[in-house]
Amino acid sequence: MDTTKQTITVVGLGAGDLDQLPYGIYRTLKQAEHLYLRTQEHPVVAQLGAENISFSSFDETYEKHESFEDVYADIVEVLFAQAQQHGKIVYAVPGHPLVAERTVQLLLEQGPSRGVEIEIGGGQSFIDPLFARLQIDPIEGFSLLDGTALKTEQVSPGLHTIIAQVYDAFVASDVKLTLMEVLPDDFLVTVATAVGVAGQERIETVPLFELDRLDQFGNLSLVYVPPAHDERISYRQFSYLKEIVAILRSPDGCPWDREQTHQSIRKNLIEETYEVLETIDDEDPDAMCEELGDLLMQIMLHSQIASEDGYFTVDDVVATLNEKLIRRHPHVFGEKSANDSDEALANWQEIKAQEKAAKGIDVTVQSQLAGIPRDLPALMYAYKLQKKAAQVGFDWDDVADVYGKVEEEYRELREASEEERAGELGDLLFAVVNLARFMKLDPEEALALTNNKFKQRFSYIEEKLREAGKSFEDTDLKEMDQWWEEAKQHAKRRG
Repeated sequence: MDTTKQTITVVGLGAGDLDQLPYGIYRTLKQAEHLYLRTQEHPVVAQLGAENISFSSFDETYEKHESFEDVYADIVEVLFAQAQQHGKIVYAVPGHPLVAERTVQLLLEQGPSRGVEIEIGGGQSFIDPLFARLQIDPIEGFSLLDGTALKTEQVSPGLHTIIAQVYDAFVASDVKLTLMEVLPDDFLVTVATAVGVAGQERIETVPLFELDRLDQFGNLSLVYVPPAHDERISYRQFSYLKEIVAILRSPDGCPWDREQTHQSIRKNLIEETYEVLETIDDEDPDAMCEELGDLLMQIMLHSQIASEDGYFTVDDVVATLNEKLIRRHPHVFGEKSANDSDEALANWQEIKAQEKAAKGIDVTVQSQLAGIPRDLPALMYAYKLQKKAAQVGFDWDDVADVYGKVEEEYRELREASEEERAGELGDLLFAVVNLARFMKLDPEEALALTNNKFKQRFSYIEEKLREAGKSFEDTDLKEMDQWWEEAKQHAKRRG
């Protein structure tokens, strides 16, 4: 039985040449019987050859896979296999083993379960010489990111940002596109390669849109993004919006904003919602962008007021929403499946019932019509009432029956007394909503279309009056009807 202790010793080749390598690491490399390098593309490696130090590298592994994660996983598998075979091996990586080295993290994660001890040696990372070369004070705040897995939400414009592992123009292109989601296209960034290595160092500052056009990318390349203070950038940050709203509500802020309460701005929330709906109907994306901002402002104000009262913050609002979205979509984020929208909706309803039970709400005694916001417009409220009733079988069997109900309510309205008319008109409208539901139409949207159609045709009449130099007092219903029919024909030709 082989009781040899299996060990992988990981050392860093530093950020420069052999002269900058600590003696302890040099001795580890020199004495290693089985030495593996993540890559040969490092200033130290050529000098190792001159010292007659033999090694194997994983450069060819990069050519075998389409993603870096697959490359790293393959490297780690080989290293564990070699440790099992030889007992002790040395693995050398550029820079410091614990700075921007995914393979090392994988070794540390998997080592205990595989019975292999991972020893971390030293090494100088590229960060120190970079700070010195670019004269960066890290106390101001900096972020170190992986260029091969960069995400927009990781980029903090107010920090010194170092993006490592920008190996080639392809990675640089991905980095550029990601940064462009946060920064202006002409924002100046710096590409630094082989910082501190005599004869190899290259540092070049270019506009962001030119980033991937440079020819200096390699294993020792990184991108430095300085802190940004441009208003164009600040305006795109959610954190800046939070700060602005807090200032508006502060003692030194706006007197009007300070005076508002949840109740005083309640109507604003409704008005802004309808203004957003108007932009949707108008198919006007620019106006929609602006109006969605106005609606977001109402949410921010309510959240700020609640924060000042000690109830919740806008971050709590976001966290609650994220948690709910993940919880109610187990077919996306969990184990369940949903092949169509009906199955997805069934999952949603099941989870909502579970949530109510967790809150102590007994759904067995709760009305089937519960859960509809009472302040909805009456047409929409009727539609939702009918949908909930239909879910338990209280519904018409055939659309012909619905047509019959509409005709019945119409007759009853015509025969109603003055005192009964309001109620009978409501019954007729309720029956029409039922008809819309059977036709799979939203009555609110259908009526909105007709409202817009009426406005367009009436505006045509007003235009014709102006062309004729007339006012409404100078015309009659017959002439207006003619123009109304003209407007209908114009609309048909355009449509």
